Amino acid sequence: MSTKKTFEENLQDLEIIVNKLENGDVPLEEAISEFQKGMILSKELQKTLQNAEKTLVKVMQEDGTEVEIDA
Repeated sequence: MSTKKTFEENLQDLEIIVNKLENGDVPLEEAISEFQKGMILSKELQKTLQNAEKTLVKVMQEDGTEVEIDA
């Protein structure tokens, strides 16, 4: 059973990949694979942030309905 990683865990994984690639001690094939993993993680992180932003720009009204506010 696969558990979904948290935003923070994904961010930490991305930082590890970036550090590995910046050091340059990785064979080309592994560097390409790590870069691809990093791009996938980056897109996931962006999606999570966009969803969080959408949630934060909503305000609950007295009748329980949500209304978007101008950000």
